[in-house]
Amino acid sequence: MYNKIIKLIIAAGIIAYAVYQFTEGYIGNGIMFILLSLIFVFLYFKNEFILLAFLRLRKQDFDGAKKWLSKIKNPESALVRKQQGYYNYLHGLMVSQSNMNEAEKYFKKAISLGLSMDHDLAMAKLNLSGIAFSKRRKQEAQKLLSEAQKLDKQGMLTDQIKMMKQNMKRAAGPNQHYGAGGSLRAQKRRG
Repeated sequence: MYNKIIKLIIAAGIIAYAVYQFTEGYIGNGIMFILLSLIFVFLYFKNEFILLAFLRLRKQDFDGAKKWLSKIKNPESALVRKQQGYYNYLHGLMVSQSNMNEAEKYFKKAISLGLSMDHDLAMAKLNLSGIAFSKRRKQEAQKLLSEAQKLDKQGMLTDQIKMMKQNMKRAAGPNQHYGAGGSLRAQKRRG
């Protein structure tokens, strides 16, 4: 895994060679080298391993996505801040299948680092809401759910948000067990 600065150095070197090609009169070569340098600039802002991991996740291949993410050895030096957010976001999605506590850490870190797309931020907050709800932190879950609903402008998560709200309403209902309700003293009087 290359450091993010190396990509910019390679792009600058290619642009310098393109300028040299322009001065020598090879306009076609210069244009081709400028286009080639744009690939390295693009990869500075969009990491290739994160893109490949997203492609694997679209196919529901969690093992393949984990393999691509594992190629990023040191995310702090290899990735830009937003890419670090997506790195943690993807780890949170994969870990949420098995370990809720670890997934919560990844999602919180992804939100703090920032995600560039609103629906990704909404998905992270929706997952955090589900985790908070499962840990019986109802107010935090409702707050995160309303934030996720505000961020979901295209309506991609409408069904999941409705389902989460229904689950919260069901859990908020009376928690009485018929037949054995009341305090221990009341049960002894009856018995």
